[in-house]
Amino acid sequence: MTTKNWIRAGLPALATTALFAAAAFAQDNPAAGAEATAEVAAAVTVDKGDITWMMVSSILVLFMTVPGLALFYGGLVRAKNMLSVLMQVTVIAAVMMLLWVFYGYSLAFTSGNAFIGGFEKAFLAGVTTESLADTFSKGVKIPEYIFIVFQMTFSAITPALIIGAFAERMKFSAIVLFSILWVTFVYYPIAHMVWFSEGYLFAMGALDFAGGTVVHINAGIAGLVGCIIIGKRTGYGKELMPPHSLPFAMVGASVLWVGWFGFNAGSNLEANAGTTLAVMNTFVATAGAIVGWTLIEWLAKGKPSMLGAISGMVAGLVAITPAAGLSGPLGAIVLGFIAAIICFFFCTTVKNALGYDDSLDVFGVHGVGGIVGAIGTGIVVAPALGGPGIADYAMGHQVWVQFQAVAVTLVWGGIVSAILYYVVNVLIGLRPSVEKEREGLDIVEHGERAYHS
Repeated sequence: MTTKNWIRAGLPALATTALFAAAAFAQDNPAAGAEATAEVAAAVTVDKGDITWMMVSSILVLFMTVPGLALFYGGLVRAKNMLSVLMQVTVIAAVMMLLWVFYGYSLAFTSGNAFIGGFEKAFLAGVTTESLADTFSKGVKIPEYIFIVFQMTFSAITPALIIGAFAERMKFSAIVLFSILWVTFVYYPIAHMVWFSEGYLFAMGALDFAGGTVVHINAGIAGLVGCIIIGKRTGYGKELMPPHSLPFAMVGASVLWVGWFGFNAGSNLEANAGTTLAVMNTFVATAGAIVGWTLIEWLAKGKPSMLGAISGMVAGLVAITPAAGLSGPLGAIVLGFIAAIICFFFCTTVKNALGYDDSLDVFGVHGVGGIVGAIGTGIVVAPALGGPGIADYAMGHQVWVQFQAVAVTLVWGGIVSAILYYVVNVLIGLRPSVEKEREGLDIVEHGERAYHS
């Protein structure tokens, strides 16, 4: 999933040299010259089907963010805070898109060092309609613009995921500033390390097909650190704080599932047989997780809930993300089922035991689901379990590599996120006053209400 720097930089010059050589030779041997020119032209393939699929995938990931994530989170908070959540998701996505163009793409996907890229493509310098990006097939390319757009949608949704952990109690200005700092100092470095060919974790052999570490563990640990530093919601543990609209939340979760096909299958960067495997796994892993969460909740609480079913849905989607194009369908089902049960345990038993207020279970679902999926990828990729396999695969070694990738993401994301929360708190403060929080962020932060009596 990388845009290899040497190909981008060297291919035009190499092709030009070859063409001049072919033209000179063709003066004496026209047939040979024509053949050489044809070979150069055939060296790179850009397929309209791949381009179309990547445009559709990019739009699907945007659909995940708005309205998908916005409705999912908006339905889970209290009515007095719904618009604040919708506003946060929308504005974060827009700001992240601009930052991606300004310097994010360059930091994530150009050469620099093993941990971060450089500024050679800041403001998309050198990118044209003629420049190309690699896919996973030798000689098959896609326009660099669509690769930039696709990756831009990932950088847009990831910081928006974080806000669910401290929903209903952080100032809008603080959220925007934190998101700008976080995507710069956490997301771009992790994306570079995992997805760029010269990145530290990529070189180590870590597998992350569509974002288990880069997106979900990254956002999950940032959310956990944030909800602890910011503190609990006013009245937490003393007042009931049920979701104000489970129908909205269910619609949002369903949009997430639909959009996730772009997220997972689009990460193949081509429309081929590998893409169909990612589509298949995104269906069945999610189904397995819904069933898993429903069953464990039924056994533990006596009644299966709609909230549980959609939580299982998202947990399954998170878990299969790093393995989407690497697992066989049966392995995907097992991965989704197990992840749902573990996430249920963290969202109930662990959270209650430790007493932190992760409002919408960002860590319990995205963080924990991402960890299970990332480590599990090292298992389900095994050909014996139905996975397509990778070169020189050894399960014990691959699981250890996956564990290291998870650890690096947790440590870097956790420590840097903590520093950034404290920086934002010093600069502008994190929380509104208790009175404003009780009144609701819709009216005090944005001057409007979702509902009027």
